[in-house]
Amino acid sequence: MRDVMRDGLAAGWKHIDASTLQADLTLEADVVIIGSGAGGGVAAELLTDAGLKVILVEEGPLKTTSDFRMRESEAYPQLYQESAARKTADKAINILQGRCVGGSTTVNWTSSFRTPAATLGYWQKVLGLKQLSADSMSPWFAAMEHRLGVRPWPFEPNQNNNLLAKGAERIGVATHVIPRNVRGCWNIGYCGVGCPTGAKQSMLVTTIPAALSRGALLVSRLRAERLILSPQKRVVGLKGRAMNADGIRPGSASVRIQAKHFVVAAGAVGSPALLMRSAVPDPSGLLGHRTFLHPVVVSAGVFTQRVEGYAGAPQTIYSDHYLEQFPIDGPLGFKLETPPLHPVLYSTTLQGFGESHAEKMRDFANVQVILALIRDGFHPESRGGRVRLRSDGAPFLDYPLNEVFWESARRALLAMAEIQFAAGANRVTPVHEDTLGYASWNEARQGIAALSLKPLSCRVVSAHVMGGCAMGESSKRGVVDHRGRHFQVENLTVCDGSIFPTSIGANPQLSIYGLAARNISLLAAELQGRPAPAIP
Repeated sequence: MRDVMRDGLAAGWKHIDASTLQADLTLEADVVIIGSGAGGGVAAELLTDAGLKVILVEEGPLKTTSDFRMRESEAYPQLYQESAARKTADKAINILQGRCVGGSTTVNWTSSFRTPAATLGYWQKVLGLKQLSADSMSPWFAAMEHRLGVRPWPFEPNQNNNLLAKGAERIGVATHVIPRNVRGCWNIGYCGVGCPTGAKQSMLVTTIPAALSRGALLVSRLRAERLILSPQKRVVGLKGRAMNADGIRPGSASVRIQAKHFVVAAGAVGSPALLMRSAVPDPSGLLGHRTFLHPVVVSAGVFTQRVEGYAGAPQTIYSDHYLEQFPIDGPLGFKLETPPLHPVLYSTTLQGFGESHAEKMRDFANVQVILALIRDGFHPESRGGRVRLRSDGAPFLDYPLNEVFWESARRALLAMAEIQFAAGANRVTPVHEDTLGYASWNEARQGIAALSLKPLSCRVVSAHVMGGCAMGESSKRGVVDHRGRHFQVENLTVCDGSIFPTSIGANPQLSIYGLAARNISLLAAELQGRPAPAIP
């Protein structure tokens, strides 16, 4: 099994682990990219391909294919923000976000959807982003699908996914096969703790190695504290602080990086936070606002047969049936998928404690789980959340859950329970503190209708953070334009999911890849002084 990153480093690729620095350091480049996930990774490859000198900054560690041993106890502290325990301000939503080289692409579950046409149509008609049509974005999505091996999963789904398809079919709900960004997948099922075979086409094994092979410098374990602005409102430098090897506490060394252009790709919590710490002009007052999560509610069904949701590709079947029931700006629709089931992830999401919790864990191998990703940001009362800064400059997300969300959550819990009973479940339990589950669909229908849905009672999770630096047709309606270029700071581009003005309504990685490919291609041409590529 080849470890492309380790091989490259042995051959001389440039990497600085900032936790090892003994003194302050100053660096220079044509472009600094802050964040190495979907947006930053694509940017690094395209800018180095254009012949530009690039420095790629990542707060998390560099862990490579050889380091991934399918162990949750190692992966969560090393590869995730706040050890996979990042939460909203009221602790009501747990948020899974990557913090490592490759970002969330290193630890996601590989589902790769284009931005739905309905979403792009809304952006065009309602938000004025007329350049971003489904037709104009299609070539960029196609290019990234080719680059990253995205295609529908060609093999039999595991039992976790198969039961979703089986139950949905029995009640007349259509399902489809999920496209995944994998090549030579071993069908192990441990995507969320780092792919141990290098099959997942994350930034860690694709675009970042390509950039390093062309001379880019990777600086890991470096926290971007603030951008340094000149009186003319240009960014003239990045001030970073080395992190200790534990990734928790900052070290003593600082790093300053000077460049002609700065690309911020630190994610939809990190990017607005960096701009806020840097006092970047915000005349619209939108910076940090309208952050969306696809808040997820969960349903667990216990079956007579073993399901073994920890084995096999984690997400291969989905349904958009309940997204299509209402207009996009009507009651909140939801997408149905399945998550992988691993002991720590399952047990920390499951409700209850003591013997009741232990009893549910004893059913672990026989449990099938469905999750509903609720599409936020289109209904007038679905305003998302807000990124704020603590006294030490660390970000947190305030995301209130209102009645518009809870109405959708109840519909989602009912839909999932109906599907699970139709698939043959003996018992279905919404992940909610006030129920031990139901033994029939009729019982579930009555019980879920009566549940009190409120924060901390009903479990809500998310792995999709979007918005906070929204695109807009003008500086009055957004932080950046349709190219990700900041309205007030000419040499600043934001290139990640934070520029989405609503949620996507689908797993967002391919949306970020395609938009990054488009926007960074435009930027590279400008920095080289050559004509911009034709944009459909």
